[in-house]
Amino acid sequence: MLSPESLARIDREITKYPADQKQSAVMSALRIAQDEFGWLSPETMEFVASYLGMPAIAVYEVATFYNMYELKPVGKYKITVCSNLSCTLMGAGGVVEHLQKKLGIGFGETTGDGRYTLKEGECMGACGDGPLFLINNKRMYGSLSNEKVDQILAELE
Repeated sequence: MLSPESLARIDREITKYPADQKQSAVMSALRIAQDEFGWLSPETMEFVASYLGMPAIAVYEVATFYNMYELKPVGKYKITVCSNLSCTLMGAGGVVEHLQKKLGIGFGETTGDGRYTLKEGECMGACGDGPLFLINNKRMYGSLSNEKVDQILAELE
């Protein structure tokens, strides 16, 4: 189900835990699987469960609890905008309006070309840098303005 490279990465994560507790690597394994496929299908979650020797429902519980996991396909670039109070007070609403207008989508939607998905997110722990967003749960951009958003989107092209 997963590539040999992804399995090797999961195996490295498993070594961080006692041999009888490899299920502790579930969050890392889900991240690695999502990196490979872009989202977590039921089959992928079942494979991860089997690989880690744990019930599939336990993997599903983790995947549905944390908002960084996607249970349906998303765009190549998932943009998660912080909408918590600090970012909102620092202008996140204007950034959201600009993104929605520029991309032609709302929260939870993907552009027709499959390039961008726009999501709303809770506090990302960088309140002093608001407003901010994450791209693909990996790259954070702060102190956003409409001009900076345009520059970031141009770099993704």
